[in-house]
Amino acid sequence: MKTEEIRGLSSEELVKQEEAARKELFDLRFRLATRQLVNIRQIRQVKKNIAKLSTVLRERELGIR
Repeated sequence: MKTEEIRGLSSEELVKQEEAARKELFDLRFRLATRQLVNIRQIRQVKKNIAKLSTVLRERELGIR
């Protein structure tokens, strides 16, 4: 998800997206541990997505942008 798309979401949607991404990260790590994960780069992509979501949420809390 691109940053512009993330900024267009409401705060409630951002929280839901972040929760879903954290669950997906958990599932990916579980699949990695059980050697069922084929594409390891998915973990990096999900972590970056979580970081983007968290950053936009924090900016809104501080009143930036």
